[in-house]
Amino acid sequence: MKNLSNQPCLIARSLALVGDAWSMLIMRDAHAGLTRFDDFRKSLGIAPTMLTVRLSALTEEGMLEKRRYSERPPRDEYVLTEAGRDFLPVLFAIGAWGRKHRGGGKVTRFFDAETGTEIDAVTIDRETGAPIGTRHIRIAAAE
Repeated sequence: MKNLSNQPCLIARSLALVGDAWSMLIMRDAHAGLTRFDDFRKSLGIAPTMLTVRLSALTEEGMLEKRRYSERPPRDEYVLTEAGRDFLPVLFAIGAWGRKHRGGGKVTRFFDAETGTEIDAVTIDRETGAPIGTRHIRIAAAE
């Protein structure tokens, strides 16, 4: 995936960082308020070595920031950066696709913490207001 980092396509560049399921789920959990290694590990059931690699990559790429919360013993937490906070709509777009094409049975639901309403994500083009996916796209080569 690293060789995608230099592609002119921003989708490819982004997937080089967060294109695996573990990274996406770490970001989901960070948005839910998890910050500590053990909390991520328990929530995800991920091997510690795998979690260390993913947290390091997400920190190195500016999605999370590592902050020391205890000197003795040394302990760090991982908090969302601006780039990490800006990733939430991407997660909800994937979730909306999953609701439509992978739903059925019991599914996790997401609610706005202030209003209590269930979140129903919609992606639209800022310029036209048209929902993304309702019009054909054209891909232009990098200039």
